[in-house]
Amino acid sequence: MIKKKHTFATDFGPIVQWIPACRQSGNGGSKKNSIMAYVIYAIKSSFDNRIYVGFTVNLENRLKEHNQGKTKSTKGFRPWVLIYKETAESRIEARKREKFLKSGCGKEFLKNK
Repeated sequence: MIKKKHTFATDFGPIVQWIPACRQSGNGGSKKNSIMAYVIYAIKSSFDNRIYVGFTVNLENRLKEHNQGKTKSTKGFRPWVLIYKETAESRIEARKREKFLKSGCGKEFLKNK
């Protein structure tokens, strides 16, 4: 895994943060001082009624990507309709909630939306 070095200044001098390669593109990396709301969302395919769950910091752009076929896992099942969304204050919280919504219990919850 290739890592990218990110340096930022603080009152105590420069801090070096290594960002994993999988988080270098986009806003997936976390910075402790940034205020960012994550949106956990569920979309339903109008093609075959399957449900896709994910999270993002920009829901509008992410939905466009799904419906324009830019996401490999959802490309063949367009169009997609938003059926559920909620927010989380941290990436960790968003990931935990996404994981629950992808589980059997979570999918049952979403089917009633």
